[in-house]
Amino acid sequence: MPQRRTFLASLGTGVTATLAGCPGGSSSTNMTEQETGTATTGGDAGPDVSVGAQLNVYRARLFDAVALGRAGYAAAGASVAESIFQRFEAASGEYGAHETLERTSQSAYEGFEAALGELRSALEDGDVEAAAGAAAEGASKIQVAQQALIGNEPTRALDLLWLASRGANAELLAATGTFEAAGQVATNAHETFEAGLAHDALEDADGESYEAFEAGLEAAATAAGNGDADGVRKHARAVLSAAVDGTYALTDETTAGVAHLAEMQARGYDAAALVSAGGAGDDLAHAATLNTYRARVRDAAWLADAGLTDAGASIVQNVFAHFEDARAHEALEEADGEAYEGFEGGLDSLTSAIESDSDVSGALSTIDENLGTGIAALADDAAPVLQAGFFRARLADAYERYQQGEAEVGAMITSDLFERFEADELGFHETLEETDESLYERFEEEHLTALVEAYENEDSDAIQTHHEGAQSALVDFEATRSATAASSAETSFAVARGFDAATLTRLDAASRAVTVAESTFEHFESGAAGYHEALEDADHETYESFESDLGAVRSAAESGGDVTAAAQTFNGTAIDGIYAIAGAGGGSNTEPATAIAQNIFATFEEARVHEALEDADHEAYEGFEAALNDYASALGEGEAPVGTFADATLRAQFAVAGALSDAPVGSGGEGNESTETESSLEGGPNVVEGVPDDADHVVSMQAVGFEPTELTVSVGDTVAFEHVAGEAHNVVARESQLPEGAEYWSSGGFDSESAAVEGWEQGKGAVQSGQSYVLTVETTGEHPYYCVPHERAGMEGTIVVEE
Repeated sequence: MPQRRTFLASLGTGVTATLAGCPGGSSSTNMTEQETGTATTGGDAGPDVSVGAQLNVYRARLFDAVALGRAGYAAAGASVAESIFQRFEAASGEYGAHETLERTSQSAYEGFEAALGELRSALEDGDVEAAAGAAAEGASKIQVAQQALIGNEPTRALDLLWLASRGANAELLAATGTFEAAGQVATNAHETFEAGLAHDALEDADGESYEAFEAGLEAAATAAGNGDADGVRKHARAVLSAAVDGTYALTDETTAGVAHLAEMQARGYDAAALVSAGGAGDDLAHAATLNTYRARVRDAAWLADAGLTDAGASIVQNVFAHFEDARAHEALEEADGEAYEGFEGGLDSLTSAIESDSDVSGALSTIDENLGTGIAALADDAAPVLQAGFFRARLADAYERYQQGEAEVGAMITSDLFERFEADELGFHETLEETDESLYERFEEEHLTALVEAYENEDSDAIQTHHEGAQSALVDFEATRSATAASSAETSFAVARGFDAATLTRLDAASRAVTVAESTFEHFESGAAGYHEALEDADHETYESFESDLGAVRSAAESGGDVTAAAQTFNGTAIDGIYAIAGAGGGSNTEPATAIAQNIFATFEEARVHEALEDADHEAYEGFEAALNDYASALGEGEAPVGTFADATLRAQFAVAGALSDAPVGSGGEGNESTETESSLEGGPNVVEGVPDDADHVVSMQAVGFEPTELTVSVGDTVAFEHVAGEAHNVVARESQLPEGAEYWSSGGFDSESAAVEGWEQGKGAVQSGQSYVLTVETTGEHPYYCVPHERAGMEGTIVVEE
């Protein structure tokens, strides 16, 4: 997939050269109806109408990316472009958007994907006008296919809603305070409407809606010029209302209802886009989480160096398990899919290298490189501050290795940091120099360079002086940034030190572990570049837990307790703390994003399509409302899990069109934006809904573990593996370790372990939320098993079968 994305991005070059100068790249809507080659008019309801409306969501999202770019959030816009691509690629099935577009018009399909690649590339380069041209080209390709698929009349209705969705982006940008961009978005939508086919069609069909639509766009632009966010919101929503009314005048009732639902789905994506433009917000907290992993994997290598391979591998597994359940998981996947895959692959390689007593340097480099890429994408201009936090953690590692008699390792670590600094990794070198030249000289020339030499010479006095001097300079640099940014760096450092204490305990250096925990607490109490106050102000309860949990690390080290468990608890609290700080620091846009979702709900309650959906299929109706309600709640908590809502809306579109059986998503809304899918994974003959009443035992499948991990049963007993948390799982027996004569078993009913693993790669054998895999065991002995996607996180178990 990453290679294909790169290929598609390269295809986009030059596609939109003739459009870039147009307002918002709007020339694509100047086609005549004859130019599309369309032979039909009108819009009979059915699956084609549903997927035609779904294609409109993709048209709208193209301009979400452009709007973010115009507001100065080019990286967020590029992430939206990547998200569009991933969801489109996974929209399989006969009536999925991907296959329908390809089947309807090969040239439109290829042109859309090429334009989408160019859109992302342009935004990554910060070229917003090129991005606008690419978006217009992509939208025009979809429009061609829509006309061929459902006819001119329904496509004019979809054109109108697409333009309204573009105009509604002014509300998003006004909420971020980027009024100039908001005005430009509204103006471009108006100019595109004036030049397009929907203009005359609406004027002829419904003069009142036509006038309200134009007046609303003009008023939104004026309000943006006056810096009036409330006015922009009011008029942008009036534009949407006029467009919906006009849609019912332009086409039949059923098609208009389907189109309106698709417009609501597009608005749901607007809310997600607004969250992605949140400045510091959750993205910085996500980046801080990733930064902690950079330090933690070094502890694994440290233990491996000491010959404690099992303990080292356990750390890597713990990192993987934490990541699988972390809020940063989806954020990294959406920000840079290749970095996400590279990070997980690096963890796998590190585990293998440790277990085989091989060189770990390559795996560590892979992990660090991909985490650095993710941090740069998520933290933006705060990345250099996070790098300072990482440097602090690694300087502390060097000092601890020296304390354990490994001065040469201390020299290697500090030398590596010097090379990273000189290479301007994550922009740290240049940012520090530009911020304060004297501080830059103090850090690099006075202390870091001298510290390398001090370790090489094993000069204890010089090591102490320059270690403390370098650390002090880094904290002083952090303090020049915002309290939120500084706190993200200090979170990384505090978490790293908590796990350092655990590592030292494993090395029989408990007294040193106590000192590490104490010094970390003292540093926090001293202010820690504003971290202490920021956490106390953001969430007093978490602040108190932070201090208590850090104290528990010290107590465990002092009393011979489980320091690793205490460090893990402290880690969870510290991560919760940085999310609280990031949210309290402003910029997360959760309130206006939630308001958009609430407006969708209010609009639906009064909409003509409300009754149509309820009459068409009550389950789809309830699923849509429930998904919207859950989405609004999640937005209020700073999350943007739009995929489930999008799936429920897509299903509702097919229901209203009378084609529910053709919907490319199931009733459970299995698709989600983390996996970018509109198609369901497959279970198999032994995967059922719920837990059978006749099950003798139940094994719970948690996010990254089976509970219980070992279960003793009798021959003939039935075991249900129930999905209770996390992403989709599977259950695969370890074939070579099964008792002699035992029949092979796995979810999906495969006849071998290799077939089960291959089946998972093809989306088969999956157990999803609300489902169970049911197994009846007939052979005595131990039956070990695991979950393929989460094996690296330690998700495995054993069934012991007795007579």
